[in-house]
Amino acid sequence: MGEVAELLEKAIKELKEEGLNPDLLLVGPKFLEYSAPVLREHASTLKIYKIDELGFDAVVADSSFLGQIRRASRRISVEPIFKEKEMWEELQKLDV
Repeated sequence: MGEVAELLEKAIKELKEEGLNPDLLLVGPKFLEYSAPVLREHASTLKIYKIDELGFDAVVADSSFLGQIRRASRRISVEPIFKEKEMWEELQKLDV
């Protein structure tokens, strides 16, 4: 979970450094499933919406500028983290 928190915090920080106010988080179902505890921590500062098409990804954005300027959002993904976790689980099964 720490990796997801780091990804999210990095995206938020980058947007703030560009003078934006990240207030929106669009999440795919797999991202939501994997990172629900982390998202609860940000529920007071971000409006969170589930978008099925995003899958393992999420988009952090400033809703005031979304669609107007490209740098108003950052896309992050938990798929590499999820795949690595699956790989380690499979390796642990082989050790049994």
